[in-house]
Amino acid sequence: MVKIAVFDSGLGSLSIINAIQKKCKSDIIYFADQKNFPYGKKSKKQLDTIIKQTIKMLEENFSPDVIVMASNTPSLMLKITNRKVIGVYPPLREAMLLSKTKNIAMLGTQAAIKSKSLSSYIKKFNFSKNKIYKVDSSILVDLVESNKFITNKRYCKKIIRKTLSDIFSNDIDVATLSSTHLSFLKSLLSLEFSHVKFVDPADIVACKVLANIKTESKKNTMKIFTSGNVTSFQKNLNKLGIRNKVNYLSI
Repeated sequence: MVKIAVFDSGLGSLSIINAIQKKCKSDIIYFADQKNFPYGKKSKKQLDTIIKQTIKMLEENFSPDVIVMASNTPSLMLKITNRKVIGVYPPLREAMLLSKTKNIAMLGTQAAIKSKSLSSYIKKFNFSKNKIYKVDSSILVDLVESNKFITNKRYCKKIIRKTLSDIFSNDIDVATLSSTHLSFLKSLLSLEFSHVKFVDPADIVACKVLANIKTESKKNTMKIFTSGNVTSFQKNLNKLGIRNKVNYLSI
């Protein structure tokens, strides 16, 4: 039995969980820390406290084999020494290989986009001939967490156009979905900007998880917890076709 804990500030974890369950059979503990949504508007100090408390809580309550920090923001901004923890990072190398114009957009949260950590991360790749456009897409993250991407697609398309039309006029042909929430908007983004390829890191993370486990479970299971409103979160998950019971859990 393989126990994998996956957490972020809300629905974003589901994009990673979906990819993991396609790669291997496991028992998933999904913790949506909605009390602290959004991570993308927290300071580095606030994030450090939240993430360390969350990891400690997950270890003490569930003793997972692997913990997936399913959010680009803390993965980029914090140094986590726990060897069980796997972060999520902008799939920049994959984007560079796909791009013909060498103009790449990175769509992420406000905190991640403005952070020195992201600038340092980009420099590691040493792609001197490429131009990287860092785009604050926090408003798009909100579309997912509020479930508007399910209930009001017309409004979502309007916000997507308003947020990205100008930046995507700059010969950009590839964009990284550098927030796990944004995976839910991939189809809408692709329809609106058909000339842009949107790169999702979920499969990359799933492969890392697979490399860090020794055995598999007999079947995929998932237990869901939230630090927010249980009833509201249950309704949002039901709209996504997820019927698992939601339990309250505080850090």
